[in-house]
Amino acid sequence: MARISTVLRRSSKALKDCNLHKVLQSEIQHELSSHLYQHVQSGSLGDFSLEWDSTRSQDVVLRRKSVSGEEVAVSALLGPAIYRQEGILPREVLMKVCIRKPRLSSLLQFDCGVYNKGDGRSDFDIRKAFYLQVSTSLDPSVYRGPLFSDLDPSLQDALKEYLFAKGVGEYLTNFLLAHLHKKEQDQYVNWLQKLNAMVTDGEDIQQAASATAGVSDI
Repeated sequence: MARISTVLRRSSKALKDCNLHKVLQSEIQHELSSHLYQHVQSGSLGDFSLEWDSTRSQDVVLRRKSVSGEEVAVSALLGPAIYRQEGILPREVLMKVCIRKPRLSSLLQFDCGVYNKGDGRSDFDIRKAFYLQVSTSLDPSVYRGPLFSDLDPSLQDALKEYLFAKGVGEYLTNFLLAHLHKKEQDQYVNWLQKLNAMVTDGEDIQQAASATAGVSDI
């Protein structure tokens, strides 16, 4: 009787694994066949080059260096979903822009949010603006400036125009939105496939164990 109970428990576990396997396969097929971002405006990098885009990480890093030696670095990753926003790009992009002039030991850092406006359009808001000495930029006690929302509106607009002039425009924000959403989907499908492979391997082991137990009971 004890052996029969063991076989039944193993069979129940195998059925649960089989059901999970079917659900995972269905989800994988749905993601692969949906072509969710097929018609999304992909934008362009402009004068930026893609410096970092690992399949294992959620972020990307872009860099632009002018003839004068000025460097503009952009790092970005997906932020939370914006539930009030409709469309197929529901999540905003958290973007940092750092600008460094040659022969200076300081830099400007802008923390921004990129969002989809619909109809292939995008825009960004500046949320924080910092002037940092490179040697002390990691010190939390360093004064980094006032809240961006407390600045005079004309100064806020001027700082955004400054970023436009540095190449941070709609082509770039379109690229970041489309690329990071596609990247997240690819990573999700890859995760599903790995989970499915693990469940399938476990199911094979359970079937082999059940078969062995059945033989030993004879």
